[in-house]
Amino acid sequence: MVAVRRFLFLQVLLIWQGGFLFYAAVVVPIGTAVLGSASVQGAITARVTDVLNTFGVAGLLLACLDLSLSRDSSRRRLAARWWCWAVALSCQYLLFVFHHLLDAFMDANRLNVVIQPPFYPVHRAYLWTSTVQWFACVVLVGLTVAAWQAEDSSQRSGQRGESDRRPV
Repeated sequence: MVAVRRFLFLQVLLIWQGGFLFYAAVVVPIGTAVLGSASVQGAITARVTDVLNTFGVAGLLLACLDLSLSRDSSRRRLAARWWCWAVALSCQYLLFVFHHLLDAFMDANRLNVVIQPPFYPVHRAYLWTSTVQWFACVVLVGLTVAAWQAEDSSQRSGQRGESDRRPV
């Protein structure tokens, strides 16, 4: 069951955070160049972020499950993982709020920005929040892999200790 939990956590995180990074670094610049307009690319992004935010919720739920079931012997690492999770969760909440606001500044089909003055500051806040969340998730993954390694190591040494005992 531990392997399944870890596998699901990693898969959702790869889709969520990997998708975010690939989309921001590759798809948006290429889409803007091919489509000839950042606003046309933005109409696509408005829909893609719906999906990324859904994967964000799933990733955070699986991370919470993993943290709750953790047998990490390092209290500091476990606390740091919870802090990273809390930062990512707070960012996810803000992303939903900003996304709702950005949608409100667009027409009903989410093709054009119709209320320009507040759109760009909110969009900038969305981008910064996404960046903070990405960083928190990178740290969370690094700490989680270290915790899993420590859990597995202590489990192996515990099993070895029991099998080494011989009846007297």
